[in-house]
Amino acid sequence: MWYQTKMQLRARSRGFHLITDEIEQHLSQLASLNVGLAHLFIQHTSASLTINENADPTVRGDMETHFNQAVPERAPYYRHTYEGDDDMPAHIKASLLGNSVTVPITNGRLALGTWQGIYLGEHRDHGGSRTLVITLQGE
Repeated sequence: MWYQTKMQLRARSRGFHLITDEIEQHLSQLASLNVGLAHLFIQHTSASLTINENADPTVRGDMETHFNQAVPERAPYYRHTYEGDDDMPAHIKASLLGNSVTVPITNGRLALGTWQGIYLGEHRDHGGSRTLVITLQGE
Protein backbone atom coordinates (compact mmCIF):
# COMPACT_ATOMS: atom_id res chain seq x y z
CA MET A 1 0.00 0.00 0.00
CA TRP A 2 1.08 3.53 -0.77
CA TYR A 3 -0.60 6.56 0.78
CA GLN A 4 0.29 10.25 0.64
CA THR A 5 -1.24 13.24 2.37
CA LYS A 6 -0.43 16.81 3.26
CA MET A 7 -0.65 18.02 6.82
CA GLN A 8 -0.78 21.63 7.99
CA LEU A 9 1.02 22.39 11.25
CA ARG A 10 -0.17 25.44 13.17
CA ALA A 11 2.19 28.38 13.49
CA ARG A 12 4.63 28.02 16.34
CA SER A 13 7.17 30.23 18.04
CA ARG A 14 10.82 29.95 17.19
CA GLY A 15 12.38 26.81 18.69
CA PHE A 16 12.08 23.04 18.61
CA HIS A 17 8.62 21.53 19.02
CA LEU A 18 7.51 17.91 19.46
CA ILE A 19 5.01 17.05 16.72
CA THR A 20 4.91 13.24 16.96
CA ASP A 21 1.41 13.07 18.47
CA GLU A 22 -0.02 15.46 15.87
CA ILE A 23 1.43 13.36 13.07
CA GLU A 24 0.12 10.09 14.50
CA GLN A 25 -3.35 11.58 15.01
CA HIS A 26 -3.38 12.73 11.39
CA LEU A 27 -2.48 9.25 10.07
CA SER A 28 -5.38 6.89 10.70
CA GLN A 29 -3.88 4.67 7.95
CA LEU A 30 -0.97 3.75 10.24
CA ALA A 31 -3.13 1.25 12.11
CA SER A 32 -3.56 -0.89 8.99
CA LEU A 33 0.19 -1.36 8.42
CA ASN A 34 2.13 -4.18 10.06
CA VAL A 35 5.43 -3.15 8.49
CA GLY A 36 6.43 -0.13 6.46
CA LEU A 37 7.95 3.31 6.32
CA ALA A 38 6.65 6.79 6.99
CA HIS A 39 8.49 9.55 5.13
CA LEU A 40 7.87 13.10 6.34
CA PHE A 41 8.98 16.08 4.25
CA ILE A 42 8.58 19.75 5.20
CA GLN A 43 7.86 22.09 2.28
CA HIS A 44 9.80 25.05 3.65
CA THR A 45 13.37 26.36 3.56
CA SER A 46 13.43 27.99 7.00
CA ALA A 47 12.14 25.11 9.14
CA SER A 48 13.38 21.57 9.62
CA LEU A 49 12.50 18.08 10.83
CA THR A 50 14.65 15.95 13.10
CA ILE A 51 14.32 13.18 15.67
CA ASN A 52 15.56 13.59 19.22
CA GLU A 53 14.72 13.41 22.95
CA ASN A 54 10.97 13.43 23.65
CA ALA A 55 10.83 13.52 27.45
CA ASP A 56 12.92 16.38 28.83
CA PRO A 57 11.99 19.80 27.38
CA THR A 58 15.40 21.20 28.34
CA VAL A 59 16.83 19.27 25.37
CA ARG A 60 14.68 21.31 22.99
CA GLY A 61 15.77 24.53 24.72
CA ASP A 62 19.43 23.51 24.56
CA MET A 63 19.05 22.66 20.86
CA GLU A 64 17.67 26.14 20.20
CA THR A 65 20.44 27.81 22.22
CA HIS A 66 23.15 25.80 20.48
CA PHE A 67 21.91 26.49 16.97
CA ASN A 68 21.48 30.20 17.71
CA GLN A 69 25.11 30.37 18.82
CA ALA A 70 26.41 28.20 15.98
CA VAL A 71 24.45 30.16 13.36
CA PRO A 72 24.12 33.72 14.69
CA GLU A 73 21.93 36.46 13.33
CA ARG A 74 23.40 39.58 11.72
CA ALA A 75 26.65 37.95 10.61
CA PRO A 76 28.41 40.63 8.55
CA TYR A 77 28.86 38.31 5.56
CA TYR A 78 25.13 37.51 5.10
CA ARG A 79 23.76 39.11 1.95
CA HIS A 80 20.30 37.48 2.03
CA THR A 81 18.70 39.77 4.61
CA TYR A 82 15.55 40.96 2.79
CA GLU A 83 13.15 39.21 5.16
CA GLY A 84 14.85 40.09 8.44
CA ASP A 85 17.76 39.13 10.63
CA ASP A 86 16.42 35.62 11.27
CA ASP A 87 15.98 34.68 7.59
CA MET A 88 19.45 33.60 6.44
CA PRO A 89 20.25 31.85 9.74
CA ALA A 90 16.94 29.97 9.36
CA HIS A 91 17.98 28.72 5.92
CA ILE A 92 21.34 27.53 7.25
CA LYS A 93 19.76 25.76 10.25
CA ALA A 94 17.22 24.07 7.97
CA SER A 95 20.03 22.81 5.73
CA LEU A 96 22.05 21.55 8.68
CA LEU A 97 19.14 19.65 10.21
CA GLY A 98 17.34 18.62 7.03
CA ASN A 99 13.89 18.74 5.50
CA SER A 100 12.82 15.12 6.00
CA VAL A 101 12.84 12.12 8.28
CA THR A 102 11.93 8.50 7.61
CA VAL A 103 10.53 6.38 10.43
CA PRO A 104 9.82 2.63 10.36
CA ILE A 105 6.27 1.46 10.96
CA THR A 106 5.80 -1.62 13.13
CA ASN A 107 2.41 -3.09 14.09
CA GLY A 108 0.48 0.02 13.15
CA ARG A 109 2.72 2.54 14.98
CA LEU A 110 5.72 4.68 14.29
CA ALA A 111 8.65 2.61 15.54
CA LEU A 112 10.42 5.37 17.41
CA GLY A 113 12.63 4.55 20.37
CA THR A 114 11.37 5.02 23.92
CA TRP A 115 12.88 8.50 24.25
CA GLN A 116 12.52 9.62 20.62
CA GLY A 117 10.15 12.16 19.17
CA ILE A 118 9.81 14.03 15.89
CA TYR A 119 10.72 17.70 16.16
CA LEU A 120 9.69 20.64 14.06
CA GLY A 121 12.60 23.05 14.08
CA GLU A 122 11.01 26.48 13.65
CA HIS A 123 13.90 28.75 12.78
CA ARG A 124 12.01 32.01 12.12
CA ASP A 125 10.61 34.38 14.72
CA HIS A 126 7.29 34.35 12.84
CA GLY A 127 7.46 31.41 10.44
CA GLY A 128 3.73 30.84 10.13
CA SER A 129 2.02 27.52 9.54
CA ARG A 130 4.11 24.75 8.03
CA THR A 131 3.13 22.05 5.54
CA LEU A 132 4.29 18.44 5.71
CA VAL A 133 3.97 15.91 2.92
CA ILE A 134 3.68 12.47 4.49
CA THR A 135 4.13 9.31 2.45
CA LEU A 136 3.35 5.89 3.90
CA GLN A 137 4.34 2.62 2.30
CA GLY A 138 3.89 -0.81 3.71
CA GLU A 139 1.65 -3.80 4.16
